[in-house]
This record gives sequence, C-alpha cells and structure tokens, in this order.
Amino acid sequence: MGNRPVALSRPGGFAFGGWHPDAVLLRWIREVADEPLLIDPAHRDLESRENTWSLSLAPEKHGSSSAHEVVAAFEECASVLRERVRSLDYDGPVTFYVWHDQQAGQLRCSTASLPEDELPFGARVELVSLHSIAEEFLDDEVPGLVRRADLRPPSDDEAEETGPAEFVVRVWTTLLDKTQ
Repeated sequence: MGNRPVALSRPGGFAFGGWHPDAVLLRWIREVADEPLLIDPAHRDLESRENTWSLSLAPEKHGSSSAHEVVAAFEECASVLRERVRSLDYDGPVTFYVWHDQQAGQLRCSTASLPEDELPFGARVELVSLHSIAEEFLDDEVPGLVRRADLRPPSDDEAEETGPAEFVVRVWTTLLDKTQ
C-alpha cells in the first residue's frame, strides 16, 4: 500500500494511510457528499449499504486533525447533501448522521430516509454535538481496542442494581429534507 491514501469505504473497509492524513481525512469527509446517494424508504437495507461510509486513521495519525476541522468538513458535506436531497422528487424525512464506532475505531456517517428519532441502530441513541464525536474519534489512541487498564469488572452490587450494561450510540444528526 505504501504511503498513498487507500480509500473511503463502507463498513469493514479500508483505512487512510497518506502523507498528510489530516488533509486526506478532511477531503474524504467532504467527498462523501458527491458519492452515490440512494433515498428509497421501501428498501432501507439497500439505502444503508449505499449511503454508509467509514473513515479510519492509523493509530499514530489520530490527533493530527482538529475537531473543528472535522466538524467543518462534515457541515460542508451535509450542506451539499441537503441541496442534493432537496432536488429530488421526494417529500419524506431524510437525516444525515455521524457517529464514532468505537469497536471498529472508525468515524462513520450515513444518510437515511428516516426522521432523527428512528435511526437504524439496535441500541439506544443519544443525540450529541458533532464536535464531541469528532473529539472522541481523534482522541482515540487505540482505535478499535479497549486497553486492559480501562477494563473493570462490575462489583456484585453494581451488577444486581443495574443488570446488563445498556449500550448507547452517541450520534450527531441533521435533517436534509425539504422541511429544513
């Protein structure tokens, strides 16, 4: 692979590895707006496959961009997507959303013909600022891994009181449809 950027990818795909990872990351975020876009509520699984993107950096490259730069790139991307969606003959809800997939060590984004409160996650969704997601991703020193020092078994009291830990996905959303 050498030192050239590999590719922006769908989940499970490639990582970035370029000379200037911060510039590559920001460029690829912006270019998501020009990728194929499918708005088809009757085929949400196809919509998800076509519209979901994963962005990764090598562990040593995390922190090379600022959260403000990542936010600006995603806001530009959303603005272009908003214009594209508004030009379609579709009147339903459309949401662009971004999250940090900690287990995969990736920053992910997608567009769905769903309102913000019905995103396709099998967990509880917590709406947060885009800045906090960007910071969390950029500050991840070991993407896709949990350090042994961060693992802590629950005490017996905690296990009885809370039961299994609830998984929460922290997500930033913006509406792209004609109502906005």
